[in-house]
Amino acid sequence: MRKLFTKKQIWALLIPLMIEQLLTALMGTADTMMVASVGSAAISAVSLVDAINVLIIQVFSALATGGAVICAQRLGRRETGEATYAGRQLLLTVTVLSLAVTLVLVLLRGPVLRLIFGSVDPEVMDGALSYLFITALSYPFIALYNAGAALFRVDGNSRLPMVVSAASNLVNIALNAVFIFKMGMGVAGAALATLISRVLCAAAILWELRKPSQSIVIRNFLTVRPDLRSIGKILAIGLPAGIENGMFQFGKLAIQSSVSTLSTAAIAGQAMTATIESLTATAQIGIGLGMMTIVGQCMGAKRPDEARSYIWKLTGYAEIATILICALSAVIVRPVTALAGMETEAAEITVRLTWLIAIFKPLFWSMSFIPPYGMRAAGDVRYTMIVSTITMWTCRVVIASVLIRAFHFGPVAVWIGMFTDWAVRSVIYAWRMRSGKWAEHQVV
Repeated sequence: MRKLFTKKQIWALLIPLMIEQLLTALMGTADTMMVASVGSAAISAVSLVDAINVLIIQVFSALATGGAVICAQRLGRRETGEATYAGRQLLLTVTVLSLAVTLVLVLLRGPVLRLIFGSVDPEVMDGALSYLFITALSYPFIALYNAGAALFRVDGNSRLPMVVSAASNLVNIALNAVFIFKMGMGVAGAALATLISRVLCAAAILWELRKPSQSIVIRNFLTVRPDLRSIGKILAIGLPAGIENGMFQFGKLAIQSSVSTLSTAAIAGQAMTATIESLTATAQIGIGLGMMTIVGQCMGAKRPDEARSYIWKLTGYAEIATILICALSAVIVRPVTALAGMETEAAEITVRLTWLIAIFKPLFWSMSFIPPYGMRAAGDVRYTMIVSTITMWTCRVVIASVLIRAFHFGPVAVWIGMFTDWAVRSVIYAWRMRSGKWAEHQVV
């Protein structure tokens, strides 16, 4: 039987996804460097708020995943009309939920920041309040972009989201230069640049969804009406994935709460390290996103053995990418801290932590993060939710919090907990894949 995806089709899907993720991370690094030039208080404020922003964005990305899995399996069955209908319901769902979250955080940003981070320097808190207010306004737009991009990807078109995302990131960097350096707006300027770029990003992806060049075509967005049964199917996949991402980010917030008790230099060093570390996962995340399209269509076409083969093959690709990018990060970290104009103590912390990551990440990361993309595409979302939540809180949060608060380890404690999480999770997911239970779910 002819395979659903040829090697050429796989790489045509994966390469734009990998480029998109890499460009996004590079632009994020440039963004951080621009803010860092304002001072440690500014980068500390941005890093604290971004812990919340990432939580919110990850939850909406998970909802997009729910719609994408259903659409992919429908397309695998050649049910284009049903896939389009599910796509319309997905856009409605993320719009309503993102508007609600925006309203809550805009009104309660002060209490939320004080609840999570407690007492921080007044200058840092002032910057955080300003940054959260403006970036919260961008939630509906990034949610719509993620949902729209997911609909293109499940149809095998990853090039268009790549182009839109790259253009948006370039706009963000250009506006950062204007608002931060020319107008002296500092943290508020960085937030405003993010808001404008996300508005343009959402507008572009929604406009492209109107064109009849893809399987899923969505016009007349304002005429979409809720279908509770269809939304329920999306949430059945999206909610466990959202809880998984949410618990993951809540765990990071708990860790960040401990990090916030450290010196300003330690916070800044940890923030830059986390930004650089995101570079070492960019290509692999692109592979994982592509895996969801491939596995989803295989499962919709009732070809679980073919789906399993693709999961193992793509995980191998991800491991090669991990080794190469980790080596690159170890080489570039010192020039990056110099270009960012970081203070000496914060820069040295960043260098030491990045070298440590370059050693340990290739050992465990790929197996702990890539196969779950395929499992979710097959509907095995509850298992990945439970595993990631347990390992996150028992390994990362407990270890990092105890080492920082009781033993005064500093930011290295964050990474000790993270390495432990990766190791445990990789063993559990390897067992799940070999058991075959991940392929026993009925999604559509």
